[in-house]
Amino acid sequence: MTNRASMAAMGITVLFMVVSFTTSAGDSPPAPPYTNHTVGGAAGWFFNSTSNSSVTNYSDWASTQNFFLGDYLIFNTDSSNTVIQTLNATTYALCNFTDDNGDDTTFYYDGGAVPEAGVTVPVALTEEGVTYFFSAADGGAQCLQGMRFRITVAHGRGLPPSLNQPPPPPFIEVAPPPPEIMVSPSISRGHAFHARAPLVLGIFVGILCFLRSA
Repeated sequence: MTNRASMAAMGITVLFMVVSFTTSAGDSPPAPPYTNHTVGGAAGWFFNSTSNSSVTNYSDWASTQNFFLGDYLIFNTDSSNTVIQTLNATTYALCNFTDDNGDDTTFYYDGGAVPEAGVTVPVALTEEGVTYFFSAADGGAQCLQGMRFRITVAHGRGLPPSLNQPPPPPFIEVAPPPPEIMVSPSISRGHAFHARAPLVLGIFVGILCFLRSA
C-alpha cells in the first residue's frame, strides 16, 4: 500500500507540474506592438556647441527603452548633425567610420550641403542584437562628446511584411547592340551599274543587228 500511495502521489505531482507549465506558457504576454522611438525624447538629436556636449545623455535615454525588430528610431535633428548606424563596435568606439569598408555601417543622414532645420530621419530596426548609433559631424567630435548610444534589439513580433522583403536581384549589365553598318553611296551606285550592264549591252547588240539587216 505504501508503494502504491507513493506512486500515486508522484503521478499527481508530475501532472500538476505539466498543467502548471502549460498554463504558464499559455499565459505568456504577447509580443509588444511596433513602436516609434523618438531619440532623446523632447530634446531631439542635437549637439550644443556652446557647452561642447550633446543636449542630453543618449545612453541614459536608450536605457529606458525596449527595442524590437520592426520598431523605428526617429531622429529629430538639423543639418549640423549626422545619423550613422553601425554594427561594428570598433567603429563606434573610435567615432570614425572612414576605415569601415564593410557592410556594417550605414550613413542615414550626412547633414546635407545646404543648412536645413527641422529634419526628421526615420531608421527601421531590421537586425536583431546589438547595434550602435552616433553623429560623426565635426570630425567625430560630436560623437566623442556624447552624441552616441548603444541598443539591443530583441525579436518581438519579428519584421513586418513591409520590412521583410527579399533583396533586389543583382544588377546585370546588358551589352550594347553592335554599331549599325552604313553602306557607302559610291558602292551602291557601283552595284546599280553592274546590275544594268547586261540590259544595256543587249539593247546595243539589238540596234547593231538592225542596222546590218537594213
